[in-house]
Amino acid sequence: MALSKSKLKKMMIMENYINRIAITALVMLVLTGLELKAQDGQWRGPNRDGKYPDSGLEKSWPEDGPTLLLKKEGLANGYSSPMVVDEMIYMSGKRDELDVLTKLDMDGNILWETVYGRAWDRSFPETRNTPTIEDGRIYIMGGLGTIVCMDAESGEIIWQKDTHKEFEGEYHRWGMTESLLLTEKAVISSPTGERTAVVALDKMDGTLLWESEPQGGVRSYVSPMLIEHNGTRMILITTSEDILAVDPESGEVFWKVDLTTEYGFDGRRNNTNTPIFHNGEIFTTSGYDAQGVMLKLSDDGKSAKVKWHNGALDTHHGGIVLLDGYLYGANWINNGNGNWVCQEWDTGKVMWEEKWYNKGSIIYADGLLYIFEEKQGHIGLVEPSTEGFKLISEFKLESRSGPYWAHMAIFNKKLFVRHAEVLYVYDVEKR
Repeated sequence: MALSKSKLKKMMIMENYINRIAITALVMLVLTGLELKAQDGQWRGPNRDGKYPDSGLEKSWPEDGPTLLLKKEGLANGYSSPMVVDEMIYMSGKRDELDVLTKLDMDGNILWETVYGRAWDRSFPETRNTPTIEDGRIYIMGGLGTIVCMDAESGEIIWQKDTHKEFEGEYHRWGMTESLLLTEKAVISSPTGERTAVVALDKMDGTLLWESEPQGGVRSYVSPMLIEHNGTRMILITTSEDILAVDPESGEVFWKVDLTTEYGFDGRRNNTNTPIFHNGEIFTTSGYDAQGVMLKLSDDGKSAKVKWHNGALDTHHGGIVLLDGYLYGANWINNGNGNWVCQEWDTGKVMWEEKWYNKGSIIYADGLLYIFEEKQGHIGLVEPSTEGFKLISEFKLESRSGPYWAHMAIFNKKLFVRHAEVLYVYDVEKR
């Protein structure tokens, strides 16, 4: 049956309308994907804040812990965290006098192992730089300051640059510990010394894009962090003396705050923890009886001032997690002891401080805290609460000598635990 002209016209209008909707939806999907695209894998989760996005995880564990899926021994030794991208595991470590990066499948089969530099060989020489992975490329810094970019598929080195030598970097007692930050175009590192504090290298070939003015001090053990405040993007850098904010496009230093004179112990700080940023405020802390310091940014982000400070949460190097207006982590009593602490973000008020074996590292996923004490290897599952330390479950790694310093990680509903040359993978998916 033939259609009338009016019906044909209506059908054509409707078809054009549907096509426009489909095209608009496709464009929005593409744009959203571009806007939200982040680095595939980096230190302490997608935002470097210790929070992992996995959901559907177990809310308690059996007495002997969650199901062990993989135990891989004989890997290169280190304190760095495991990294997982596209169901492949990447781990850095020290073998003999060399830093090596190892790629494994989820069954623990080694696919390749690449030497990427000479390892730190003095106090606590084990590798502790976690790789950063994006678009099939791996970026990592060796223990003596060489930055390397390698192909994730083959392990072949694409480019490398000795930033410590070229930019006249300076370090102190425990060498170079930095998990590299990536921006849209650059690899960010902080060699820190008389020549410069921060450098940006082109991700594709390692050429220098910019270097900041020197700011004093030497390297710390803190990885850089990219934040945005009221439209102003900045990279947070911590040196041995200061915390500072740098323009990611030019290297201009917006501000810096001295952490030693008033907030250090005898004017010293061994800065180790990645800062936490929230609602225009930044919390930074360090162990050895140093002060935790809360900074408040100006509206334009171009200056910062101290809001409060105290020594309640002087975390050694296990990281801090912010949840619902409260900070969680472990403090430093001495190198052999530390308690677990909950502290109010806004005021610094201590909600509780309790003993659980020892100090250690902390991460978060799916409503619960995962803690890993450093002396005996106990792992705990904790309910976040301002009313006290609420341990749900715990188990202990097999007896091995400490320290258990590698931060845990959660990928694809699996808990990755590294101790020295051994990798453990646990199934934490809710069944």
